[in-house]
Amino acid sequence: MKPIKLKVKTNLDHYPIIIGSNLIRNLNSYLNENSIIFNQCLLVIDKKVPKRLINNITKALKRKKVFKFNFDASEKNKNIKYVNEILKILLNKNFSRQDCLITIGGGITGDVGGFASSLFKRGLNFINIPTTLLSQVDSSIGGKTGVNTKEGKNLIGSFYQPKMVISDIEFLKSLPKREIICGYGEVFKHSLILNKQFFKYLNINFSKVLNLKSPFIEKAIYESCKIKKTIVEKDEKEKNIRKILNFGHTFAHAFEASLGYSKKLNHGEAVILGIITALEFSLSIKLIKFNEYNLILKHVLKAGLPSNINNYFSKKDLNKILKFMSKDKKNISKKINLILLKKIGSTVINNEYSDLKIREFFKKKLIN
Repeated sequence: MKPIKLKVKTNLDHYPIIIGSNLIRNLNSYLNENSIIFNQCLLVIDKKVPKRLINNITKALKRKKVFKFNFDASEKNKNIKYVNEILKILLNKNFSRQDCLITIGGGITGDVGGFASSLFKRGLNFINIPTTLLSQVDSSIGGKTGVNTKEGKNLIGSFYQPKMVISDIEFLKSLPKREIICGYGEVFKHSLILNKQFFKYLNINFSKVLNLKSPFIEKAIYESCKIKKTIVEKDEKEKNIRKILNFGHTFAHAFEASLGYSKKLNHGEAVILGIITALEFSLSIKLIKFNEYNLILKHVLKAGLPSNINNYFSKKDLNKILKFMSKDKKNISKKINLILLKKIGSTVINNEYSDLKIREFFKKKLIN
């Protein structure tokens, strides 16, 4: 199957997303095709990425001077300390703004490396090679970079677009099923917020997508990227419509932070739980009709996605969850700002609810 290409055009930049199999072997060709010229590069690599795939990248870059920074990617390590370590290497090796930083890993690696790129000499060439389904369909598109702090997730960061994104399916074959399910959560979210036809496609083909069958996995990545591209092009800095991409995320980020970014619940799983929680909240305020809600819930159960918040939290966690929700970066007042669903393909943004309203909702939802 031929690589599929998408072009993202924002006010600040435009760049290609290339989707397909065995793309990294031709990395040099894609660089030349897109006039990305540099003498030296730093590879910021998630330690979990198989060495043989990293070797394919270094072989493709044989005419360049290549340095490596191996990163133990986790939410706990997504912090300013590692950004500083990357910046030190760039400074010590005397990188110029025309040189390049290439991230090879999931969303955390892309966020940390992209943030370092935005800071170095006010902007270094940045290429993203996302290696998880979650990063291929979500974090690699749109230019959001950043780190976590003890106060919450992604509270320090910048908008910085890459020069190119290469989504190679080969990386996905090395992932455990849990990681594929995490990425599927974002694919699923994209269908819910903007494209009912795509939701119907997933409803029929979810098993083939989850098992990485071609051409279903490429189609799911492409359609998902297309939805995000459409939104980002209209609203690069998240002033308006881009907020819909946060559907489920206000709950999700609070769930992750409440568990101290534990491996018990990773980001993609938190997003799926956040989507279900936002759906139930939408139903509780009579925003979404029961038949639409039920259609979505059936899909979640059929696909075997995590769906029960009580497996992770009890009533004693309520204050912690609400504390992190109140610090969410989308809030514009003392109330909590939620993105909710009216029907499949139609969201409502800038809904503000009091701590009390959300507390009452959780009290009914949490069992003990």
